[in-house]
Amino acid sequence: MHPILFRLETPGFLKGILPDHITLYSYGFLIAIGILVSFFFARPRVKKLGIDGDKFSTILIWAILAGFVGGRLFFYFEDWGRYMENPSQMLRITGGGFVFYGSVIFVIPTFFLLLRKYKISVRPFLDVMAFVGPIVQSFGRVGCFLAGCCHGRVCHNSLGVTFTDEKSMATPLNVPLYPTQLFDILINVIILITLFLIEKKQKFSGQLMLIYLMMYAVGRSINEEFRGDEARGFLFDGWLSHSQFIAIILFALSVLVWMKWRNLPEDKLWK
Repeated sequence: MHPILFRLETPGFLKGILPDHITLYSYGFLIAIGILVSFFFARPRVKKLGIDGDKFSTILIWAILAGFVGGRLFFYFEDWGRYMENPSQMLRITGGGFVFYGSVIFVIPTFFLLLRKYKISVRPFLDVMAFVGPIVQSFGRVGCFLAGCCHGRVCHNSLGVTFTDEKSMATPLNVPLYPTQLFDILINVIILITLFLIEKKQKFSGQLMLIYLMMYAVGRSINEEFRGDEARGFLFDGWLSHSQFIAIILFALSVLVWMKWRNLPEDKLWK
């Protein structure tokens, strides 16, 4: 596809300060667009919760940083030996990717800490973030598709997509692969539609976030069966990928939290 959107030569007066060429990568660009879209989507919703723009911006910035660190750290864990042999590779921001569940595991505690600091009710806020997650991730998966990362295994039917760009992260090139990035977008779109349909009928605050986590856990586990990027790591002699293992844990935790929150008074946690 198109891992690089454009590459320009750095103006003469900036050479020595910036690299010789300025490169805009499709993955990073799409993630940025996803964050902007989700911000403008969520801002009026959090305003109804009494959260002003400054507080929401602060929370979002810290969440983005936590997501970056968590996603990147879990990416390193998938091939830890390689990065221990050459730790300098960890400093290459553009050389590699992110693990979605790593971001989730870091972002949710960050939300809890900041919401407690600002004395903001956790569960209604998480319900808003239940929409933000699929929006950002859908844009991110478009970036993955353009970059060729998170690709599927070799496909022998009409669903296959062939990656030809030499800079693409998809392997092998010039062979039809399952477009697992597009499958993931479909999963997130289905989740978004479900959330919109349930929103006005939800039984308790926080329910939308739990539905999002459970639905994505199921969808991601199925999609993993079509993935072809073996470096993402496996457990139990290849029976489960890292993401499937985390999905099972998050699904189980979501069920337990559901059982607790459905009987919890609306003014609890933290207000």
